[in-house]
Amino acid sequence: MFGKKAQPPIKSLIAQGSRIEGNLQFTEGLRIDGEVVGNTRANTEQSSILVISESAVVQGEIHADHVIINGTVRGPVYARELLELQPKARIEGDVHYKALEMHQGAMITGQLAPIDADEKPLLKLAANNH
Repeated sequence: MFGKKAQPPIKSLIAQGSRIEGNLQFTEGLRIDGEVVGNTRANTEQSSILVISESAVVQGEIHADHVIINGTVRGPVYARELLELQPKARIEGDVHYKALEMHQGAMITGQLAPIDADEKPLLKLAANNH
């Protein structure tokens, strides 16, 4: 997992106030602060990270290795390695993950399903630091 190797750099940004309509494909790292209406997919040939900030709204499928969500997602999420749900994460859709870290306050309206059904999924409850 990413703990043993460097995360890919975030090379692209969809700024707050921006809206993209249509499918989006990216390599390495992408941060979304604005709105995306369409599927967001990372290139599978190299490691990827997708950050969906508190101000972001994404409507469509999400596919990436490492997904960090602190905003709103309306659609299924596929995290091939790690899914981090920050306190203000709101997901309306099914969540597929290899490893899951969920902070107190994050909400999912949908089903949780490990990607590798043969393996026991890694679940980690984030510690409350207050």
